[in-house]
Amino acid sequence: MSESPALLPVILCGGTGTRLWPLSRASYPKQYWALADSSDDTLLQLTHRRLEGVPGLGAPLLICNEDHRFVVAEQMRQIGVEPESILLEPMGRNTAPAVCVAALRAMARGDDPLLLVLAADHVIRQPEVFRQAVAAGIPAATAGRLVTFGIVPTAPETGYGYIESAEPLQAERPVPIARFVEKPDRATAEQFLESGRFTWNSGMFLFRASSMLAELERLAPEVVSCCRAAIARDTPDLQFVRLDREAFAQCPSVALDVAVMERTPLGAVLPLQAGWSDVGSWGALWESAEHDGDGNVLRGRVISQGARNCYLRSEHRLLVGLGVEDLVVVETDDAVLVAHRDHSQQVKTVVKQLESAGASEGRAHRRIYRPWGHYDGVVEGRRWQVKRLMVKPGAALSLQMHHHRAEHWVVVSGTALVEKNGIEELVGENQSTYIPLGAQHRLTNPGKIPVELIEVQSGPYLGEDDIVRFEDAYGRSTAYARSQAS
Repeated sequence: MSESPALLPVILCGGTGTRLWPLSRASYPKQYWALADSSDDTLLQLTHRRLEGVPGLGAPLLICNEDHRFVVAEQMRQIGVEPESILLEPMGRNTAPAVCVAALRAMARGDDPLLLVLAADHVIRQPEVFRQAVAAGIPAATAGRLVTFGIVPTAPETGYGYIESAEPLQAERPVPIARFVEKPDRATAEQFLESGRFTWNSGMFLFRASSMLAELERLAPEVVSCCRAAIARDTPDLQFVRLDREAFAQCPSVALDVAVMERTPLGAVLPLQAGWSDVGSWGALWESAEHDGDGNVLRGRVISQGARNCYLRSEHRLLVGLGVEDLVVVETDDAVLVAHRDHSQQVKTVVKQLESAGASEGRAHRRIYRPWGHYDGVVEGRRWQVKRLMVKPGAALSLQMHHHRAEHWVVVSGTALVEKNGIEELVGENQSTYIPLGAQHRLTNPGKIPVELIEVQSGPYLGEDDIVRFEDAYGRSTAYARSQAS
């Protein structure tokens, strides 16, 4: 038997996870949070960690929204992973274009690896079983089959799509796919469960790059054409690759299932029983987590007395659940969700309502992440606002100026190197400095511990788009100032 080709993990980092609001928001969605039991790793980090030990494993290729690029790079750095590349989508176009650009990128290197396509926001509680399933799928994928991992159902779930196999399911090898079925009603889901031939559609795949490209060329040529153009005109940006915006915008927004898997004769399904969950809602997270003796899941500073079957999570303040049942209560620094567990799927409608009303809480957290660290909005008035900044060791803000605001910086931890109009000064703990309106300035952390400072802004306009950059260590330019300020 010939040796199996290299295996390239393709991790799709898209999605906003609105049903996990107020924790998951567009500015920092669920895949970048630590949501799994007994782990401080984020869902993205766990997605890669569970691959350790898979034969022939190569460095991962990650695909994400350009706004999240530094978060993805930092979380990979934290677990010691150097990605093959991080591709930046200028806008979401669903999974078929994402997989297409990954396959084109892989083939451009002159080889034909196996692509293991994974979502960054799933939980798998038995990673060893998952690795065994990947190994079981490699021979079929090497031979040209398009393998998908079907989750063996544990209940008549109506929130997932289903895959029917053409033959009895076998744990040791993939079997041909008969059809895909969209989310069924309860009665139909019960029939699927009884038949033994249906699995949940997980959205995880394994195939040769050339095999998927050939089927995309045959079944969705417009996707391939747009993706080829987006890659041909891509732009390197530090460790990232920016797909061409104009070309990618022309790409149809279509799922890989719809574009290929539902129509190809090469599809095969491999059953997986590994404690999988897409953590698509707070109710799903409660179901997949370990419970205490009263059926509760408690996270953070939480006290429970007489509470039963609840998900109680606090990110900051003390949360007390007293004599309540079947609730989801999630506290963040700027919003609190209280919902019945049976209504957790409806949280996304609240997010839409917030966005329609222009409420920032629907989209962004108070903490905003930047390549140099992060800042928190503390309090604001009509002509002033206060922020708390953390600058990582060795990191620096851009050399910049503001047209409409002045700034006062008070260092509360570490030592900052501050440049103002070409003059540098060290500002230590309990010291402060003033940045006049119009001054060119930059803050650098030359030390080995984080610099923390309080920033007080004052002026007639305090928007994050009031910035002119002159130099930036992270490749950001004035063209991106509106979305990438500071």
